[in-house]
Amino acid sequence: MFTTLILLFVVIGWVIGGLLFNNWIFGVVVFLVIAGAFNIISYFYSDRIILRAYRARIVSKEEEPKLHRIVQNICLKGDLPMPKIAIVNNPTPNAFATGRNKNRAVVAATTGLLNLMKDDELEGVLAHEMAHVKDKDILVMSVSATIAGAISFAARMLWFNMIFGRRGGQSQGDAILILIVMVTVPIAAMLTHLAISRSREYKADREGALMIQRPLALARALGKLEEANKRRPINTGNPASSSLFIVNPFRGGSLVKLFSTHPPIEERINRLEQLSQEIGMVG
Repeated sequence: MFTTLILLFVVIGWVIGGLLFNNWIFGVVVFLVIAGAFNIISYFYSDRIILRAYRARIVSKEEEPKLHRIVQNICLKGDLPMPKIAIVNNPTPNAFATGRNKNRAVVAATTGLLNLMKDDELEGVLAHEMAHVKDKDILVMSVSATIAGAISFAARMLWFNMIFGRRGGQSQGDAILILIVMVTVPIAAMLTHLAISRSREYKADREGALMIQRPLALARALGKLEEANKRRPINTGNPASSSLFIVNPFRGGSLVKLFSTHPPIEERINRLEQLSQEIGMVG
């Protein structure tokens, strides 16, 4: 799927380079450089940006002993280094992980999550987040989102040029090509990014559940999270960061759900129930 994103990026760079600068290769190189710059910024600073956006506060073992104990047990089972633990003072139950790699990871939980979940359910949620850390999903999704965003930006450039640019040098065929690329490539890029995000969520569910040997605890937690986030969506942050959370914390209608970064909760629960039967675990 990453190959698809890169190919779409090359296509739109090729079109812009040829139609706007009369140099196809130049367009591809320019947009690869732009994407690289965005990825470097995202790699080094995304954790600080996200923590600040949700006013997450790093907490010590003395402040949150239960949370530290649960995460530490998960790390022992998954052979992972202990991440920093953060609390988001928000009644909407949710959790996310951030950080450039497993040695610089931060796992954050809202106060709403701590109040809602039983200990085994909380362990399931945190194991899901640690599975993201283990599989480097934070980096994967940052790169995917950056490339998809750069493609959308390039499409807007084409739109701007078609409306306000000089039309004298453009043939009717060029105009049709611009229109086709402008409409189809960003949609294809977004759908590819969503497919990557959804596949990583399924994988984190499975690996997190196997890490703690409690698929049904995570399944119960997902059911609670879905209902609670429907009733009380999160009131801070940016919907663009929704893929970081274990469930989408933002309100949305059927169209938003269609283009959601998360797979349907019902399907996630079904897969966890099947996993429980496969490994013979009932809790």
